[in-house]
Amino acid sequence: MTAHLQICAVFLVLLIEITRSRGNDDLYSNCSNLFNCGNIQGVGYPFWGGNRSKSCGYPALRLDCENNTASITISNVKYKVLDFYPDTDVLQIAREDFSAGICYPDFTNTTLDPALFSILNGYINSTFIYGCASKPTGNVSSNFSCNISGIANTDGYVVPEAVGPGRCLRSAVVPVSQTLPSQLGKSWASVEKILQQGFEVKLGVDTAACKECARGVCSYDISTNKTVCHCADGSSGSATCVLSAAGGPQGQPGSKGFNGWGEIFSAGVLAVGVSTSVIGTVFIFKITNGIFSWKLLLFKKEKDQDVEKLMGIHGSLVPKRYRYIDLKKMTNSFSEKLGQGGFGEVYKGEIRDGCPVAVKILKESKSSPEDFINEVVSITRTSHVNVITLLGFCFEGNKRGLIFEYMPNGSLDKFIYAGRALNMNSSLEWKRLDQIAIGIARGLEYLHRGCNTRILHFDIKPQNILLDRDFIPKISDFGLAKLCHGQESAVSIPGMRGTIGFIAPEVFNRHLGRVSHKSDVYSYGMLVLQMVGIRNSDNKVSNSSEIYFPECIYRNLEDGKHLKLPMNVTEEEEKQARKMLIVSLWCIQTNPRDRPSIAKVIEMLEGSFELLQMPPKPVFDNTTRPPSQHGEMTTSNSNGSHEEDRIVENLEESNDKWQSGNA
Repeated sequence: MTAHLQICAVFLVLLIEITRSRGNDDLYSNCSNLFNCGNIQGVGYPFWGGNRSKSCGYPALRLDCENNTASITISNVKYKVLDFYPDTDVLQIAREDFSAGICYPDFTNTTLDPALFSILNGYINSTFIYGCASKPTGNVSSNFSCNISGIANTDGYVVPEAVGPGRCLRSAVVPVSQTLPSQLGKSWASVEKILQQGFEVKLGVDTAACKECARGVCSYDISTNKTVCHCADGSSGSATCVLSAAGGPQGQPGSKGFNGWGEIFSAGVLAVGVSTSVIGTVFIFKITNGIFSWKLLLFKKEKDQDVEKLMGIHGSLVPKRYRYIDLKKMTNSFSEKLGQGGFGEVYKGEIRDGCPVAVKILKESKSSPEDFINEVVSITRTSHVNVITLLGFCFEGNKRGLIFEYMPNGSLDKFIYAGRALNMNSSLEWKRLDQIAIGIARGLEYLHRGCNTRILHFDIKPQNILLDRDFIPKISDFGLAKLCHGQESAVSIPGMRGTIGFIAPEVFNRHLGRVSHKSDVYSYGMLVLQMVGIRNSDNKVSNSSEIYFPECIYRNLEDGKHLKLPMNVTEEEEKQARKMLIVSLWCIQTNPRDRPSIAKVIEMLEGSFELLQMPPKPVFDNTTRPPSQHGEMTTSNSNGSHEEDRIVENLEESNDKWQSGNA
């Protein structure tokens, strides 16, 4: 190695050491500050906010102070901080929207990251349902009345468990005191008081390491997912900060260091450290002849710093970050595979509290850290019963993973391909399908209208609809999603995105219209057509999304011909299937302007069959079919022509039953 390269290397190492030492000193000074707001006083690690910088606590544990009231935002929902018990790491919080009264919800479910928060005993999940035309069945309260903009019906109800909105318009799940059921027969003022008292959660973060940090202060290192103890002299890492030569502590919080022998000792330690680093660096440079390795190291460090910077920008919108080794532990070295998609493989896992999760290991991607973090944030922005919940993520070099809530019934495609039943008797089967279709539509409506930022999914298909234990559908896989800011609807996207058979025509032929939320409506229509049209096939369809829709679907519906549906279906169930088909045909109109909004789709599905009108006949020609491609955009289906023949056969069945019933 030439002399000038050695000098450069020495200078660079010195610069890094000085910067690191100065950074640790600043962290000690900054993290010595405590958060104070109203009755919440003296709060330190693992929280940050106020005069405590982002590095002083976990990214998701930011505290804010407004009008002398402390608050914390969790999964895009704002909570008042009513109390904090540092000895037991218990936080008492109450949703800010419900603190104003029962008629001021923002219609988002309370979603807590189980790795960060666990609700204490003594509280239950309750659902507040709004916009009900009639009283829901089951264990519900008497009605209350709210005039909420955009919701036609004023009646609302409380269900003392976590459920969806059912046939009502909106809902929100909130943890409350288990005394709530006993108050439902009394005044609604007592219910509002229970809401204002909030609920208690125990922090799941490791604060023990900080409590061992004697005479120092703590920060959180996001790159290692560890607590770091900082001392007044700028050193860090040790659980206990050393004493000065006089036997006293190194300094008080906020001090910049010591005087006398303590300062000399610190300087000596720093000098030895710098000298050792210089010698080691020069030795490595000589062996490897190596400026390239050094540049690569700096690049990796810069890339990780980019991720940390992005996480700091998004704050509480970013879920917990896991290391790759954590993912291996929670999945038992990826031993139980749940499925595989275009973007990666999914494994079953379990986090610390025993909660089952689904871990998706993404394929290697050339996308930037910004693209990945933005994708994570777009999912985290959501909080809806029909949208999958993201619990955490992993970003280590080219290793990337996502941790989701576990869905025991898997994806919808398992139940509609090859006529597999929905684990229930046939008399309930079509009603359940109808509820699944409505649930998916509600999830899409939330993405399009209910979020602070509109989210266009661009990949609605059976494989991306997951079913929980009660067959409540959850929209998943946001790998192709696009964010729209404000009231923006139309978007610009490079190339095609989606899956063959579900892509809206305007996505690959821009002459047909602008790409917008109506593109998701088209995919939804194709999905529901598939739920009705091929779910009882005798010929098993490969795990593919390609499907054909002949004109006879429209013709037979228009003529009122009988559909070949499952055994022993009632006339009401056949009518329900026809409703789903008609709504689907509205959704797949070639011109995006002719398609209904997803809110209108919900209205049609929940409304009367007799009020439905037949849509214009969709045009099926080469301009509305995507070109054949390879890769994620295209899926093959050797059974496609057989499927088309089967649908034609079903829809051209004798119409004796249907016509005789309507004679």
